[in-house]
Amino acid sequence: MRLYIPDQYGTLALGAVLGPALAGGRTASGGLVPLLLSGPLGSGKTTLVRGLVTALPGAEQAEVSSPSFNLVNIYPTTPRVAHFDLYRAAGAAAGSAPEEYYDALEAQDVLLVAEWVENLPRADWPLEALLLTWPQMAPTGAEQAGRTLEIRAWGKAAADLLEALAPRLNTWEKEFQR
Repeated sequence: MRLYIPDQYGTLALGAVLGPALAGGRTASGGLVPLLLSGPLGSGKTTLVRGLVTALPGAEQAEVSSPSFNLVNIYPTTPRVAHFDLYRAAGAAAGSAPEEYYDALEAQDVLLVAEWVENLPRADWPLEALLLTWPQMAPTGAEQAGRTLEIRAWGKAAADLLEALAPRLNTWEKEFQR
């Protein structure tokens, strides 16, 4: 599925659509369907996470920021969100992601959100996940007004979640279309 995101407000609103859906989507093992984010600097990954977190109960206690320096931020929402920045994982060997990453994958009550997942060896990606990819933006000399986003599902639970989300994404898209 491809979407066009016109601006940061559309990105925040898209995150707000995804948050509650991800909070209810379960894998076969009972965990929450992880959200993997891939895209260049400035594409809107952290802004999307901010919108996602603000749509969850307990968000008033969470201050969303890029976890670049500490690798993971845990937000006290329901469910808890483990927000990873894997920018510095480029070139890492399989099995060398932060321990907290593997813990979040195994947890039943934690929503794993991983920015820069493309820097993690594919062997360390979850079998079930939604993958959001922002393509590389062409340099224009000025800030681009909008972004294209591709959403793909890995595994049955993620595919079911994406199918259930489709009507809400269509409503979002009509509200924020060009």
